[in-house]
Amino acid sequence: MSGQESKAAGSPDVANKKRLKDFFVVSADCHVNEPNDLWAARVPEKFKDRLPGIKVDDQGRKWFVAEGIRPSRIREAPRDSQVSIDVFKAEAEASGERRELDKTRGAMFQRQGGYGLERYDDMDYDGIDAEIVFPNKGLVNWQSPDPEHNVVMCRAWTDWAHETFGHTKRSFPAACIAPADIPAAVKEVERVARLGFHSVMMPPLVRGTGYNMPEFDPLWAALSDTGLPLCFHAGTGKDPRTASGNGGAILNYVVHAMNTVVEPVVQLCASGVFDRFPKLKFATIEAGAGWVPYTLWAMDFGSEAHAFWVSPKLKYKPSEYFRMHGHASFETDPIGIETRKWTGVDTLLWGNDYPHIEGCWPRSEETIASWAAELTRDELKKILGLNSARLFNIEVPERYR
Repeated sequence: MSGQESKAAGSPDVANKKRLKDFFVVSADCHVNEPNDLWAARVPEKFKDRLPGIKVDDQGRKWFVAEGIRPSRIREAPRDSQVSIDVFKAEAEASGERRELDKTRGAMFQRQGGYGLERYDDMDYDGIDAEIVFPNKGLVNWQSPDPEHNVVMCRAWTDWAHETFGHTKRSFPAACIAPADIPAAVKEVERVARLGFHSVMMPPLVRGTGYNMPEFDPLWAALSDTGLPLCFHAGTGKDPRTASGNGGAILNYVVHAMNTVVEPVVQLCASGVFDRFPKLKFATIEAGAGWVPYTLWAMDFGSEAHAFWVSPKLKYKPSEYFRMHGHASFETDPIGIETRKWTGVDTLLWGNDYPHIEGCWPRSEETIASWAAELTRDELKKILGLNSARLFNIEVPERYR
């Protein structure tokens, strides 16, 4: 096996890691730029005219089109700008400066974020031993109002992820589960567990119902039986590009993407789900963690102030269910680290959000230093990797234990 192949398939204890050498680092939030034919090669024929894709209008403008969301304009950097960026990258490498993402291009058009061996060079470069991998184009898997469409989209992505990463011990993709069809979701959880997946992901929002409803109990039972943790990735299950006009981009990021994870957390912690399924674990992904303290306080306050109407009566306070079962990942937000004062450090996961431009690749070490000053070494070890290793059942090399 070549050195490059061993980076991908071998131990996550990577000898030539350039940064954060003293820590076992697991990025709980990474993404992959999937091939354009991912779905076309794997879905039944009747769905092939309903797949995501890029269309060009009569003015030559490119649009990303997917069922269930409005078309999204693709804005790419001019060719001469890209040449300048390539020159800058080459000069940075020669001078020993850090490489950079191209801030003029979206995640789908970065040169980073692929699924070849260069991905592991990028991980080494940023000090990452192992990663939890989420979709990029596949974040639209749940957008269609047709449950059957959701099921085939999710299964196709999961099959591709297994084909691509199933042999590695560094990249652990989250299997995509379509909750709109609960019986199909249960079967898929059981299937991906047999395939060796370490987690599943579902959208924070599911049309026409909520995760607090008893109809989801078979799904919670399947996750409990398989031991697979559930990830809610921000901004999935609805169109995150809902707002327009002045400030629309910021509104979409804060309200229609990041803020979407609050609802499923409250649904699970306030409804008695964890009394019935004490083995169930979950994590919110790419939503920061600064919202957690207020949400925990508000759940407890609401359960007491409105106790007459609250049903069912719970064994514990809603906030205690989060501390026992929940986790929140954060990347760059300095407020996220304050969450430990309310939840303890065991609930916090860190990720670099590679290769998204709002993440911190390739400057994770600098970003971590900006919020880690008041942490003990043991706290930092947990947040940077050991908590994720425990939640996602990733083997920790002996020297990091």
